Amino acid sequence: MATSAHTYAASGVNYQEMDPIKVLAQQKARQTADNLHFFGLEELSTSRGESAYVWEAPNGYGALVVEGLGTKNLVADAMRTKEKSYYDQIAQDTVAMIVNDLIVVGALPQVVNAYFAIGDSAWMNDKQRATDLINGWAAACNAAGAAWGGGETPTLKGIINPKTIDLAGSAVGWIGNKQDLVLGDKLADGDAIILIESSGIHANGLTMARKMAELLPQGYATALDDGRSYGEALLTPTHIYVSLVRELQEQKVPLHYMVNVTGHGWRKLMRARQAFSYILNDIPEPQPEFKLIQQTARASDEEMYGNFNMGVGFAVFTPAKAAAKALACAEQAGLKAWQAGTVKTGPKQVIITSKNITFTEDSLEVR
Repeated sequence: MATSAHTYAASGVNYQEMDPIKVLAQQKARQTADNLHFFGLEELSTSRGESAYVWEAPNGYGALVVEGLGTKNLVADAMRTKEKSYYDQIAQDTVAMIVNDLIVVGALPQVVNAYFAIGDSAWMNDKQRATDLINGWAAACNAAGAAWGGGETPTLKGIINPKTIDLAGSAVGWIGNKQDLVLGDKLADGDAIILIESSGIHANGLTMARKMAELLPQGYATALDDGRSYGEALLTPTHIYVSLVRELQEQKVPLHYMVNVTGHGWRKLMRARQAFSYILNDIPEPQPEFKLIQQTARASDEEMYGNFNMGVGFAVFTPAKAAAKALACAEQAGLKAWQAGTVKTGPKQVIITSKNITFTEDSLEVR
């Protein structure tokens, strides 16, 4: 057990250090937008700072995302057995990280590309692991309804640890019905906040989660209350939420905003530009792995909800009168969902009433 509290920033991931550079990149990127005019296209400038970049074409909107897995594959490496590599699950995590960011603007993925960077070509000699990665990637693309277009597999000696692989990718999506575009401009006082279950930690917060394994006497083999090991729980594949968004669109549920709950945890719920307060009164119980991380790190609730998904992987904001229909769509997609709270006119903040937590606007600098 840790003798002092651990924080996400102390584990080597400090958003206060990274976010200003991300904002600077957005500012410089805006200066390139006019290049789209060569193709008769127009940037939607309000998409900058969202999870996906959007441009307008005559017959719809295109969207683009580039996203990476992070360090979750290091858990798979540590858990490797002769029978199981876990890389089929890791592939799903990576594809999910990509397409779940794409769909928040209402775009359904058309093409996914892969980026498999290694430090030494010998990584590919483990045929079971490499085959599991390839098969898992294809299966995840099928689950997302997207074609796997291709990718890049660079060997980066001196940059990538030769015993590991850096997994990432990109996706292009399409919004054929312009009414399905979601950028937060329709958010309104009284909107319902629908929270959708995560499958577990997904692929964010793994740096701290791995640090906690080092502090546990049994490491990844530590038993959780539900009978799984800590390592098995961490490797539970990330939900792919494409079918949920497709169902919401087909059922004509008014979508005022959507959020993929990843880095920054529940602070992401206030990602929209407008100043609203997001009041959460009915929240789900997090999975056991979060409890173990919190106990081992001696972390506060604010630290946990500010960096981990805590059982919630996606959020949908819709008029209160459409909340029941949105919940039915989640059930149809095989996902648990909760009408957890309400959007209110007020300063930009997230208030989790049962935890006495308030995240203010200055804790989320993504624009």
